[in-house]
Amino acid sequence: MSFGDPNNPYGQQPQGQPGYGYPQQAPQGVPPQGGYAYPQQAPQAYPAYPAGPGGYPVPGAQMPMPGGVKAARVILFIVGGLQVLGGLVLLLGGAFFASLFSDSSSSAASDAGALAGGVIVFVGIICLAFSLWPLLTAAKLGKGRGGVRVSGIIYGSLMTLFSGLSVIMNLAALGSDQAAGAVVFSLILALIQLGLALWVLVGLANSPAGAYFRRPQY
Repeated sequence: MSFGDPNNPYGQQPQGQPGYGYPQQAPQGVPPQGGYAYPQQAPQAYPAYPAGPGGYPVPGAQMPMPGGVKAARVILFIVGGLQVLGGLVLLLGGAFFASLFSDSSSSAASDAGALAGGVIVFVGIICLAFSLWPLLTAAKLGKGRGGVRVSGIIYGSLMTLFSGLSVIMNLAALGSDQAAGAVVFSLILALIQLGLALWVLVGLANSPAGAYFRRPQY
């Protein structure tokens, strides 16, 4: 079959052979074939980071705080608040105790009352100052690094030591018949304090807490 003169621009041109030239468009609904068409990959889905103001990711928000660290933080806030309350009570109690003996006719009783009231006030000031440790540690656990974790572990260790000594002393005092009810109440409080101290210590010393405090912060 003749297609005419190939030099004649008005003659019938030969049809293109398959496999040459540009790849022809595939019909709708049929995936493209041939060596020129590469299969299209679906875009990867990356986990979304929590967005902050302006749509930017919050620094360090990609790793949530472990449950043990959350529990330790709450306990530190509670213990620090109770210490603040106890310090205020001691301050008021010391001032009130000193005022009771200030009007005494005996100078010795007045001096003794003032001395005892001053000691109680001093203990209250120490208690208030010591309460800053758990409160500041708890406040910085969300954005803090390893130093904040070490601070919480040291506080939990000291809390465990003193509450354990208190439990031993109260158990030893149970053998006497004097003030048995007060000793039992003190023993219960010491056991509660010991449990909270161990909770803080374990919550901050475990491996999830270590990974959380080593997280990258931007």
